[in-house]
Amino acid sequence: MGLNVLVVGAVALGPKVACRVKRLLPSAQITMIEKDCRFSYGGCGIPYFVSGDVQNIEGLCSTSAHTLRDELFFETAKGVAIRPRTEAVAINRKAKTVTVRDLRNGSDTTELPYDKLVLATGAEPMVPPIPGADLPGVSVVSNLEHAAYIKEKIARGDVNRAVVIGAGAIGLEMAEALADMWEVETTLVEMADQLLPQAIGPDMSLIVQHHMTAKGIAVRLSDVVTRIIGDPETGVTAVETRTTRIPCDMVILAVGVRPNGRLAAEAGLAVGRHGGVIVDQRLRTSDPDIYAGGDCIEMPHLVSGERVPMPLGSLANRQGRVIGTNIAGGQARFDGTVGSFCIKVFDMGIAKAGLTARQAAEAGFDPVYSVVAQADRAHFYPSHAIMYVKLIADRATRRVLGIEALGPNGDAVKARVDAVAALLPYRADVAAVCNLEVAYAPPFASAMDIVNNAANVLDNILMGYNDPIDVTEFVERFKEGQTKVVDVRGAPESKKFREKYGEDRWINIPQNELAGRIAEVPKDQPVCLICDTGPRSYEAQRILQANGIATTKNIQGGYGMLSRTNPDF
Repeated sequence: MGLNVLVVGAVALGPKVACRVKRLLPSAQITMIEKDCRFSYGGCGIPYFVSGDVQNIEGLCSTSAHTLRDELFFETAKGVAIRPRTEAVAINRKAKTVTVRDLRNGSDTTELPYDKLVLATGAEPMVPPIPGADLPGVSVVSNLEHAAYIKEKIARGDVNRAVVIGAGAIGLEMAEALADMWEVETTLVEMADQLLPQAIGPDMSLIVQHHMTAKGIAVRLSDVVTRIIGDPETGVTAVETRTTRIPCDMVILAVGVRPNGRLAAEAGLAVGRHGGVIVDQRLRTSDPDIYAGGDCIEMPHLVSGERVPMPLGSLANRQGRVIGTNIAGGQARFDGTVGSFCIKVFDMGIAKAGLTARQAAEAGFDPVYSVVAQADRAHFYPSHAIMYVKLIADRATRRVLGIEALGPNGDAVKARVDAVAALLPYRADVAAVCNLEVAYAPPFASAMDIVNNAANVLDNILMGYNDPIDVTEFVERFKEGQTKVVDVRGAPESKKFREKYGEDRWINIPQNELAGRIAEVPKDQPVCLICDTGPRSYEAQRILQANGIATTKNIQGGYGMLSRTNPDF
């Protein structure tokens, strides 16, 4: 009799493990148990099913050849048995059995033996202790049943106004799905002071915020929902926050997820501070016959060094292959993650890898960063668009710690972040990104790619040549009268600012005239330099430094960054 492998969970990691083991050990007996009735589906596609981009729910449960991944498919095509609507309730490690309950009758339990056990129990949505969170019309978004409920309710015309609580990836995607396709009046409420607080910095987040607002989403930051109002029969009618009351017909809870390590913990397996299962590089738990992966584990962050949960389908699939290889006798490794992330928000692509500046400081680094605005293709190519890239490094060691990028061409944004993400596990120096070889052709990139320029700017900052100021800090200082501006663009570009703020506060000296007009630059007070995207103001700063004027700051990303983060400035 072949190896008996039992897999608890059949969404992403579980099926990958099962199929990998079966390919390597055709004689193995493999059983997957799953508490839901649907399995092996693309959970990250749920917002696109709700929006209508994915027309039917079967699209998320099918192969690329449009074959439905149901029980018959796994049995006949993969040689894997599945027990749907079955819940694992306990592990007996000494007897090497798992107690399971048949959820169709609610009480019958049985013992399933195993030689090797795989925990693919995923993550659980966090439900904040808000009065009214159990009302009809209030839903989390963690499986296809939730997705079907939300879409059916909207499609019936029952939802005209909705509130999404939480501005992480799922919150933003669901807000877009409701507002864009269904034209639901949508309000996004977030207790932090920015969107995507765990993914990008405040300056980049401002661009996302203004983009969502322009698309009709009402964004409420630094606010907390205190009560959901409604009737147990008719459903939700409003949401109350600390500052206001928002009428609505539906509430989406998207405040995050936590690893589902409960089954492992009750069996005496090691779990971490986030509640996730602790595994080694072979993805074995503290019991060598039990493996775990996907959303239920904590894994090493290869930049910060901390163990973190990282609920991403891409990681679950890669980890599933590692587990399957090792169960079959191989020696595959999963060393950790750099936290690569991407999302589409309407027609904007956003991506990051590594740490934000705040996260880097919390991890004990001394972060310094550059912000670059540049065309994602050759500037003369018709389809070029401006991309914004932030590159973060440690001041003392010059080690690259993270990258953030956004722009309208999402594939181009992702490509730049992926390129740097590949370097992060190897503690790359900023110079490695300065000289990073990326493919070039005018329809796809500039001869000096934006990712190289981001590193060049950061190198100049670290060397003391470029003395920058963050755009958000500049705006605050300028509004409080703490700085003047020298605009090195042409007179037409600076005209509206001179008219609005006065010639004495917004001084226009075009770059080609600066050498002959240095006397007009204030020497005894702070001055911020600005151009369209940063290069001309940097060159101006070097000229002024050479002439003994060292009180200037170069606005990171120039007018491009200023206009996107503070459009009403």
